[in-house]
Amino acid sequence: MGDIKERELCRPRWMDLADPQERQNAHILDGLGFCGHYLHVHGGGRSGRAPILCTLRKAGGAMPQRELASRFELKAGSLSEVLAKAEEAGLIERTRDPQDRRQLIVSLTEEGSRQADEDQRAREEFRREAFACLSPAERDQLEDVLVRINQHWRSLDD
Repeated sequence: MGDIKERELCRPRWMDLADPQERQNAHILDGLGFCGHYLHVHGGGRSGRAPILCTLRKAGGAMPQRELASRFELKAGSLSEVLAKAEEAGLIERTRDPQDRRQLIVSLTEEGSRQADEDQRAREEFRREAFACLSPAERDQLEDVLVRINQHWRSLDD
């Protein structure tokens, strides 16, 4: 009996929606939510440690903290939290800019450079494999659909 109740608790809520269009929309959003979570966890996210280390590596190993924040569209506090953890792990160092003492320069350590290289390889491998289940025509179609959804959703914010 416990198995049945447990399965019912895990049943996606969209399955219980009566209206077919609403159920389909909810199912699509549920799938997109899973994709977003998967990308964040396995693809390095858009603003986590891996993309920040990779960005620093591509920029020659160092850049102003303010520039990092603007590249990732992060609030100063959110970026500072990620950087503090990376600093604690020995991946970066933050120093004052000698020309502007108010500004912090974020630099990769030797270990941070090694980690950035490893993260970049993993991100490239993920990009190669992420859509291997789709034909080139299906990838083109998906790209077009996502562009249209992106434009529409942005218009909802206007």
